[in-house]
Amino acid sequence: MRRLFILILLLVIFGAAVFYAEQWSFFAPGPPARSGRGTVVWIKPGERSAAIAAQLQGAGVVRNAALFRIGVTARGKVPDLKAGEYAIPSGASMADVMGILIAGKSIQHKITAAEGLTSRMIYELVRKDPALAGNAGPEPAEGSLLPETYFFTRGMTRGEILVRMVKAQRHFLAELWTRRAPGLPLASPKEAVTLASIIEKETAIPEERKHIAAVFVNRLRQGMKLQSDPTIIYGITKGYPLGRAIRASEVQQATAYNTYIIAGLPPTPICNPGKESIAAVLQPENSKDLYFVANGSGGHVFTSSIVEHQKNVAKWRRIEQDMRPAAPAPSLDSPSSPALRTTSDPDLTATPSGPAPATSVRRTTRGHARRRRHF
Repeated sequence: MRRLFILILLLVIFGAAVFYAEQWSFFAPGPPARSGRGTVVWIKPGERSAAIAAQLQGAGVVRNAALFRIGVTARGKVPDLKAGEYAIPSGASMADVMGILIAGKSIQHKITAAEGLTSRMIYELVRKDPALAGNAGPEPAEGSLLPETYFFTRGMTRGEILVRMVKAQRHFLAELWTRRAPGLPLASPKEAVTLASIIEKETAIPEERKHIAAVFVNRLRQGMKLQSDPTIIYGITKGYPLGRAIRASEVQQATAYNTYIIAGLPPTPICNPGKESIAAVLQPENSKDLYFVANGSGGHVFTSSIVEHQKNVAKWRRIEQDMRPAAPAPSLDSPSSPALRTTSDPDLTATPSGPAPATSVRRTTRGHARRRRHF
């Protein structure tokens, strides 16, 4: 009996020692990060606890994979471990690591689709993002994506992020379309996006968007051509920077998008407009203006009178002349200088009785240098 008692006592002491040793090792500080203040590990979906433990040891996050697995199993937490990409702090204990994997707070990656980019440009950004997975699928239709910053976790597919962009635009557009101003010359939400895409390319000043929207809405109501340079560029390059000034011959070039030639809106948007441009189209400023031209300080001056517009153009030409060195006058087939033509110049785009252009803007993608032709 005495021997049995001693054996039981020894087993109890041993068990207690093992328990406290496991407790100590599980909650003790872990190894320091091999570099920096932490280590990034990516636990893929479907991995078993043994593979997870081995991966953590291989990354230097835990010292012993077996002890980590035993600790997680003993606490009944194996089913709670979640796949994801995690930033494990330097020196984190195995208990801390387990808690991070249970919480499932993966590292958030982001991709920014800037206002004014074409669908092809955004598609290429998505296709080249290293944190996304899988095939991007077909290129989305022009103007179907909502420019924003999108957050995602590693492993999301490229197709999924593009679908998110499409759904975000549909939701935003549907909400604003129901509250649009009455009497707009727009037959569908798609036409609203098309006009918004032109406004997006016309100005980078948020305060001007509703006024510019009013100019184009007024022109559509009166059957006047929009005559906007970004539509010329899109017809030539599909929205990529032209790399030079627009040529006078290109103003006359008949493309499906050249609003110096076609009446009304182009067949599709010319970029993906941001929320502010879409909102400006559906709630334009209350204005009778039909023209606008650069004011020399980054903005525009607006008018409803062709006489006043010609005065504004002349003023802008003087400002522009002071801003650039003297150069030989360009031929009609050479790149046009900004503000090359006024309504008194030979009309390259309309009948003699046709209205003067509202304005014409030549610019690269948003945020790059802009060169303007105003009439």
